[in-house]
Amino acid sequence: MKHTILSLILLFTALASSAATKADADRLYEQEKYDEAAAIYQQLLTDVGTAPEVYYNLAGCYYKLDDIPHAILNYERALRLDPSDEDTRANLALARAKTSDKVTPPSEMFFITWWKDLCNSLSISVWTTLAITAFVLMLLGILAYMFLTQLTLRKVGIYSAIGLFIIVVIANLCAFSQHYMMRNHTDGIIMASAVTVKSSPSDSSTDLFVIHAGSKVEILDATMQEWREVKLEEGKQGWIPANTFEVI
Repeated sequence: MKHTILSLILLFTALASSAATKADADRLYEQEKYDEAAAIYQQLLTDVGTAPEVYYNLAGCYYKLDDIPHAILNYERALRLDPSDEDTRANLALARAKTSDKVTPPSEMFFITWWKDLCNSLSISVWTTLAITAFVLMLLGILAYMFLTQLTLRKVGIYSAIGLFIIVVIANLCAFSQHYMMRNHTDGIIMASAVTVKSSPSDSSTDLFVIHAGSKVEILDATMQEWREVKLEEGKQGWIPANTFEVI
């Protein structure tokens, strides 16, 4: 029995010591061994869990290997977890510039763009911390208004509470918006070199247009087993085979 327990301890110790870490993958990346680094990053995502920095580094490996669709996919996944990261956004733009399909998204109202930029300016953890901190300070402002006797301090307390309430609302809305985007897996990246978009979920239906690897699509209908109805960023839509893209 003792020998069995000792063998198990040695086995687990060996497995733990042989497990590759992010530092190992980073070292391989610096040595330009991108295939090996990518394999470790992918294993870390499977074993440890998702993390924006791991997706970012994995995307960098694919970019160096000139696998642009997988680079875009993983930059998008990193950005979904941390939309405030400007490096990820810049590298995603570089990767998308190397795709065949040059997409011009439809224009939107300025306040929608402003709101998206505001929500993406901080990570969800920062927005959450800001909301909690502002809420506590708001309560202190209310208490100051209720219990202090000096008029000036009471005014400072109530006006501060009003301003902090606005911050609490905005921070919560931005945090909720990011949380929704993290949980809402309705976008995908085309992996096949070229995909003919159909008018209906059938090979015999009318060809509408062709999209290429790296293009981003929004999934409109996922009820069919082998087909998905998708919409491109510029608004065109149709049906494509389910195995031609990966969900972000």
